Parts: sequence; structure tokens; C-alpha cells
Amino acid sequence: MNGIICLNKESTKTSFASCKEVQALAGSHKAGHTGTLDPLATGVLPIALGGAVRFIGLFPLSKKSYSARFTLGKRTDTLDITGNVISRSNKTACLEDIKKILPSFSGEIKQIPPMYSAIKKDGVRLYELARRGLVTERDAKTVSIYEISVRQEEDNDFSLFVSCSPGTYIRSIIDDIGNMLGCGAVMTALVRTLSNGFCLDECKTLSQLKSLKDNDRLSEAVIPVDRALSLFPQVTITAPQSIRFKNGGELFLDRLDIEKGDGLFRVYSPGGDFSGVGDACCAKGVLKVKRVYSEL
Repeated sequence: MNGIICLNKESTKTSFASCKEVQALAGSHKAGHTGTLDPLATGVLPIALGGAVRFIGLFPLSKKSYSARFTLGKRTDTLDITGNVISRSNKTACLEDIKKILPSFSGEIKQIPPMYSAIKKDGVRLYELARRGLVTERDAKTVSIYEISVRQEEDNDFSLFVSCSPGTYIRSIIDDIGNMLGCGAVMTALVRTLSNGFCLDECKTLSQLKSLKDNDRLSEAVIPVDRALSLFPQVTITAPQSIRFKNGGELFLDRLDIEKGDGLFRVYSPGGDFSGVGDACCAKGVLKVKRVYSEL
């Protein structure tokens, strides 16, 4: 099976374990996921299968969207409800208090990655160090917050909605909100609603995938890999050019009906089949092969 299955990941499961389950269902020799989700989180987890796996590294870095729940009055070492409580506060804050500080989290902001994260420090995952009780220096990085809003659910429980750049830690935003309010805050739930151009409505739960599999309909959940590459312009080549491209040969730009400029292009055969991704180099006048698509 080749293509992408968008999984609505279950809470408590790792992205790796979820990917392996989908791979087993699909009977695919290769599988890989994009954009790791914390075990607590649910939502959009695109999983590439078969020949689509080789294109994961080419998926454009597009914005992501999240819906999170948080509660005021405490902090944990993981910044979410799964961790150990490290402080409590009787201080309270209202919805208007939160709305007043939200502009501080809009636009480009600096974030220090949490210790409980998959980022590596000297070749070791930060969460592995954290589990040993170690804390290490982490460099702040710049992330972009395109939209952010909040809604009160009940008492000290609120919902946060964020559209942001890849690599943004929502639990860090929530922790920072709690610190600014002086009462602490901890994330209690997280749903990713958009990733790599795929939205939650396109996702299937594992139980839904199993049902499709039992009815020999699993292929209905498979999305062609070139959908994840749709931000790249496309070019259609001739039959002889298709053979050359498939064999790794460069194509001359002046023989292609192609937009001018360097960059990646989706390449299609005369019949409309996705052939792979080419890299245009105007200085050399060629479209070089970046990835050839083949079913595995």
C-alpha cells in the first residue's frame, strides 16, 4: 500500500506506536509519520506508507493548528497533566485576565523547549535526561503564532485555540500564561486539528481503519502522496522525458512548459501519474531529479 493515511491519534499512545499499528494494518514494508505528537495528544498524524515514505523530508513546513484545554492553579514538571505537580496556587484569574495577556503570544515569540520533549541535546533526547532528573540548558527558538484565542469552559478550566508554525509547544504557551498570571497553568488535553495541510475531518481513528480493513476497504483511507506536496508547482513531461526522469536523468528546462525560477516541482507523466519531485536549477538550465516515486 502506497500513500498517506491520516490518523486521528489516540491519547496515551506514542506517535511511533501509532505508526506501527497503521503499518501492520496496511501490510506495508515501510511507514513513517510526520510531526510527532505527545502521548497525551490526539488528532492529525499523517502516516506515509510504502513509496510515500521517501517524500516525508520534502513535505513543506506548513502551519499547524491546535485546540487545547488547560486549568489554572498548578504547574507540573512536564507542563501537562501527566507530570508531577511542582507548585500549587490559590490565586485565581478570569477570562478577561487571560485575554489581556494573549497579545504577548501573537506573532513571532521566543520559546525554550520543555525538558520533556523529543529534541536532542548532545545526541540524547531531552525527555530521557528529564526522566533521570537532569535539567540542561536549552536554546530559545523563534516560533510564529498566527492566531490565538481563549474560551472559558468552567471555573478554572479554559480552551485555547492556536494556529502556529511547526515546532511550537502549546504546553509551553500555557505554562507561560500561568506564569504571567501568577497562578500557574497546566495543559489537560491537546488536539491537533491541522498538520501538513491535512485537517481533522480527513482523519480516521484506529478503530475506523480496522473496520475498513475488515471490509476490504482500507484503500479508501489512502491519500496520494502528491497531495502533501501541493504547495510545489507542477510540470507535465512527455513520455520520453518520463522514462529519462524515472532513470534519474536531468531534463532541460527550455524543453519544459515550466514556471521560471529555481525550486522544487511536482513532476507528472502525460497520463497524469505522479512521477516524483524535480529540482529546477536555472543557472544550469536543468530540472534535476530530487525523488522518483515508485510503489513498494
